Amino acid sequence: QVQLVESGGGVVQAGASLRLSCAASGLTFSFYTMGWFRQAPGKEREFVATISWSGDNTYYADSAKGRFTISRDNAKKAVYLQMNSLKPEDTAVYYCAAARTTGWATRLDEYDYWGQGTQVTVSS
Repeated sequence: QVQLVESGGGVVQAGASLRLSCAASGLTFSFYTMGWFRQAPGKEREFVATISWSGDNTYYADSAKGRFTISRDNAKKAVYLQMNSLKPEDTAVYYCAAARTTGWATRLDEYDYWGQGTQVTVSS
């Protein structure tokens, strides 16, 4: 049974930092490209960041570049999203996802498994 569980969300002030975690089980974690997506109220789910099997290749949405960092620990079967300099427009439910894809993946339909999401709220 494949399961992805996010944690680390919360309510913070603009300019603060948060570190999101995603714990995986039921899959050979190191075989999967991992990604983070977010969905704000009334909007479609959008790509945030992705990281390859080895962790050597990462890619970010323009909104995340310079502020967010994706990383993974295959031994712990976990992926992380370090978010710095948070802005109110970062407010959304953040989801981690796993894709059996080479390199990175930015499209929703590339991903096979999804977590339940964790809420991030940034106040002005």
